[in-house]
Amino acid sequence: MANNSYSGVKNSVAEPNHDGEFGCSLKELRSLMELRGAEGLHKIQESYADVNGLCNRLKTSPVDGLSGQPPDIEKRKVAFGQNFIPPKKPKTFLQLVWEALQDVTLIILEVAAIVSLGLSFYKPPDLENKNCGKAAGGVEDEGEAEAGWIEGAAILLSVICVVLVTAFNDWSKEKQFRGLQSRIEQEQKFTVVRGGQVIPIPVAEIVVGDVAQIKYGDLLPADGVLIQGNDLKIDESSLTGESDHVKKSMEKDPMLLSGTHVMEGSGKMVVTAVGVNSQTGIIFTLLGAGEDDEDDEEKEKKKEKEKKEKKNKKQDGSVENRKKAKAQDGAAMEMQPLNSDEGADGEEKRKANLPKKEKSVLQGKLTKLAVQIGKAGLVMSAITVIILVVLFVVDTFWIQGLPWEKECTPIYIQFFVKFFIIGVTVLVVAVPEGLPLAVTISLAYSVKKMMKDNNLVRHLDACETMGNATAICSDKTGTLTMNRMTVVQVFIAEKHYRKVPEPDVIPASTLDLLILGISVNCAYTTKIMSPEKEGGLNRQVGNKTECALLGFALDLKKDYQAIRNEIPEEKLYKVYTFNSVRKSMSTVLKNADGSYRMFSKGASEILLKKCYKILTATGEAKVFRPRDRDDVVKRVIEPMASEGLRTICLAYRDFPASEGEPDWDNESDILTRLTCVCVVGIEDPVRPEVPDAIRKCQRAGITVRMVTGDNLNTARAIATKCGILQPGDDFLCLEGKEFNRRIRNEKGEIEQERIDKIWPKLRVLARSSPTDKHTLVKGIIDSTVVEQRQVVAVTGDGTNDGPALKKADVGFAMGIAGTDVAKEASDIILTDDNFSSIVRAVMWGRNVYDSISKFLQFQLTVNVVAVIVAFTGACITQDSPLKAVQMLWVNLIMDTFASLALATEPPTESLLLRKPYGRNKPLISRTMMKNILGHAVYQLTIIFTLLFAGEKMFDIDNGRNTPLHAPPSEHYTIVFNTFVMMQLFNEINARKIHGERNVFEGIFNNMIFCTIVFGTFVIQIVIVQFGGKPFSCVGLNIEQWLWCIFLGFGCLLWGQIISSIPTSRLKFLKTAGHGTQKEEIPDEELEELEDLDEIDHAERELRRGQILWFRGLNRIQTQIRVVNAFRSSLSPYEGLEKPESRTSIHNFMTHPEFRIEDSEPHIPLIDDTDAEDDAPTKRNATPTPPPPPSPNQNNNAVDSGIHLFLDPSKPATPSAPGSPMHSLETSL
Repeated sequence: MANNSYSGVKNSVAEPNHDGEFGCSLKELRSLMELRGAEGLHKIQESYADVNGLCNRLKTSPVDGLSGQPPDIEKRKVAFGQNFIPPKKPKTFLQLVWEALQDVTLIILEVAAIVSLGLSFYKPPDLENKNCGKAAGGVEDEGEAEAGWIEGAAILLSVICVVLVTAFNDWSKEKQFRGLQSRIEQEQKFTVVRGGQVIPIPVAEIVVGDVAQIKYGDLLPADGVLIQGNDLKIDESSLTGESDHVKKSMEKDPMLLSGTHVMEGSGKMVVTAVGVNSQTGIIFTLLGAGEDDEDDEEKEKKKEKEKKEKKNKKQDGSVENRKKAKAQDGAAMEMQPLNSDEGADGEEKRKANLPKKEKSVLQGKLTKLAVQIGKAGLVMSAITVIILVVLFVVDTFWIQGLPWEKECTPIYIQFFVKFFIIGVTVLVVAVPEGLPLAVTISLAYSVKKMMKDNNLVRHLDACETMGNATAICSDKTGTLTMNRMTVVQVFIAEKHYRKVPEPDVIPASTLDLLILGISVNCAYTTKIMSPEKEGGLNRQVGNKTECALLGFALDLKKDYQAIRNEIPEEKLYKVYTFNSVRKSMSTVLKNADGSYRMFSKGASEILLKKCYKILTATGEAKVFRPRDRDDVVKRVIEPMASEGLRTICLAYRDFPASEGEPDWDNESDILTRLTCVCVVGIEDPVRPEVPDAIRKCQRAGITVRMVTGDNLNTARAIATKCGILQPGDDFLCLEGKEFNRRIRNEKGEIEQERIDKIWPKLRVLARSSPTDKHTLVKGIIDSTVVEQRQVVAVTGDGTNDGPALKKADVGFAMGIAGTDVAKEASDIILTDDNFSSIVRAVMWGRNVYDSISKFLQFQLTVNVVAVIVAFTGACITQDSPLKAVQMLWVNLIMDTFASLALATEPPTESLLLRKPYGRNKPLISRTMMKNILGHAVYQLTIIFTLLFAGEKMFDIDNGRNTPLHAPPSEHYTIVFNTFVMMQLFNEINARKIHGERNVFEGIFNNMIFCTIVFGTFVIQIVIVQFGGKPFSCVGLNIEQWLWCIFLGFGCLLWGQIISSIPTSRLKFLKTAGHGTQKEEIPDEELEELEDLDEIDHAERELRRGQILWFRGLNRIQTQIRVVNAFRSSLSPYEGLEKPESRTSIHNFMTHPEFRIEDSEPHIPLIDDTDAEDDAPTKRNATPTPPPPPSPNQNNNAVDSGIHLFLDPSKPATPSAPGSPMHSLETSL
């Protein structure tokens, strides 16, 4: 039977007119969904009579849905397709290999190696009678000359190694993203009715014919036709670009499209098109999501940019959406379906419309640093090559006085190639290509681990931004509290009960009204289910406040479900659903006699104002005057609120039949003259782990603010319980209205200065609308009162939180309570809705930053040492003591392996004991600089001692000045081996960057680290003992090995000595690796950058040089004028007249005393643990006492001499982009 039905279905697909199993074909449905509004309605009436006719044809019931039998579901999938859009194919491994090969240094090496190979096979004719200079001596030995090709081959081999490792890392990173993507997809569920049961199923399982329940905040997963709706409004901007919400109803416009958002109301729809046949799917197909359009990846994209690609992929959003959504702002944010990796397809097309993305802070700093180091390496390697060539030429043709012999040419060329290879090797070692890798590994590792901490990271760099967070704006309900609402107090029948009363003390008529009101005026999707485990708490499904009311009905020994069965959702006459403007919900029932009764529930202070009667102890309604109302507020509502309860008022109103049908659209007339039934106090207990988490945040220098829709007293009570408000603190708690009044000027426009007066002290914002939340976040981010730009994290769950989540630096959406829209706008999804998970995210974020710094400290030490050794060695002995292949091996250990080892350190609680780093805190603090230079000194001393006196110490042959193809010597092997040993031990030193003594602490928590160090050691033994010619090594005896290890171990001892020197003594140390501020980029350059989709710091560094040449002259004059102007305007201040302070602009910057202080105390954000890092360098030279709360406590502005920021409180000289002040700031 099944076979027949299948073949039937296949036919139905083949010939659309043939009604296989179902009464309508794919093509019919698809063309139906392309119609909008009235046309669609007309078509349905014409073809199917009405929606029920359509349901019959699709063999489904509008009430009970599909049967849910697997064969039936399968059949539908075959006939109408599945609800998923195939993602773009990932890059193949070979493509990644090809990309890794694009690296410039590697290309240079490959060329050099190939030339070297070619030359080594060339046999000069006969050399016996010609003398080509003494340097070419050793070629006579036949066996050795044979082995000349080995070096070239070994270089090629190590290049292949590096490429494979890089490609593999990229590939596994890509794979992790795919995994994450599918995680997000599986998490996404949608409620459908099957076999009369309401069940959530994964979005991909939805089939045509399913009856889906839709409610406020949903993102529609498929196209459908409305069967029943209450007050339904949909935001279709993602498909049409119209920002107005579209009203949907059975009579006017029943067509619902996938990828659109339900902004209000609720209802049911029958699914008519899924996957690639739905409207969104069709757009994706047009964009070629299914195909493999590789061509739009420009080939030169380096790892850096690739990271960006991945990030864009993660923002899987239809391009169309973005284009259209550009049109509107605010509420209708650009939203895209979460359900697949589609975003990759339209990358190029989308780039035009994305707002320019700053690279993540860390990435920017790193790229800049890498470019600077690379430049230095390039210079060093060029000098090395030039010196070697000059020495060789002078030595051969001048000192020995030989003529250039034609037969000798190949030999000379071989020398030049060898010099060139040495130069390239210096370059390879100098360029830290491990940096991008380390960031990626560190972030990818953190993201993976954060899953375990209930953080599902959607955008990679959110993880690192979180480490810099200085403020968290958190919702109250569900995040700080448990979101298990229960009614604990009631004011009913003129009596305030401190706990839920027995049903018999309430008049029967009142009780019936109450229960009926609760049952019909709560969304039918909300219900209380029996507990999963015996003896557990009842499960609350749906809106938690409504669950509390339903639970209240159950506590009064009444069954709400019986009433719902009597009055199914279809019989409700009209529903005004809850939204953030109304702050109440009402349901209208039509009685048999033609009269209407409306039940309302909502925030008590709002709803009580609309009540003119109240039910008394006898069950009669008596007049409720404003005087009585104030009395109730004082006696009942305020005491409830001060205990942290949320107060909800329940009321009703009768519309007699005699007055005829009221005008339902005129809400203000409908929602008045209510009769109050009762006021309930709902408790939402604080999560037990929250107070501790908030304490940790405060200790870590992060301000927690609570933004809630609840009333002020409730909010204040909860904030005190959580520890957001400490008794005796100077803080502000505002209501939304008051907040708006304070931040707007007479014209009603928001002013940044006004916000700046409020936010530093604001801790609780109550009765806030979503726009208030957005305004607050934007105000804090744009604020310039505090010296460091604030980094703000925001939590949100509702659709209306979208704009705030988008605006924040990191948006956290709730995984359980959150709507799809909120998840879509967020960067991280909290899978357990718990505030303490945010604290874990902060820890991981800081850890990423520290891991990168550790890696940098290690990497730069090796770089400095290797480059200097190769350089001086080459200049003095005409041959680099570390051979090309050895350098490549060192480069592999230090770049690839070390980045793995140091980037995977797990975070510790101690990370939360310091203040956040600023956005422009240098990557390499002075303590780290001290470590780098200190260790470099030790290593260089040892290596040069070995190089120039090693043969005497170990009593072995001298390895210097050997001929071209001489066999490897013990001497140079010892140098190489000691060098590697020192790196291994220094890797352990690099685990701590804040100058801690104990570098072994927690070393066994990181197995990757131990494995890598041990593994490297083993491979090193193999290379030295058996590496032979390719590695230019000779086996060493046990005594020599012990010496090498001992000299390496010295690194640890030396590290202890270094950490005893206080950094504050070493004034000359500079920091490095500042971020590029946007303000630092000259305007002209910003315009040139407009066309790039992101500001690529590396390109900027390289282009800046050219631009500055042209600009230099005319800038200097401006600067002189500005400095003169400044001198004259600032001279009244003390301390200025010192001659040293008048001479240089740099000095002028280092006196933070010139700040004109704002009246508010500043919150200094310093790295406290490292206090000595932070004393501004030259401040000690001036006798002027600094003003107490100098905001410039971070050493950046001082050492970089770049940020001449003006305090906003000094509007006299605003730094307008055109003003001389601005040009000064950018060109310094």
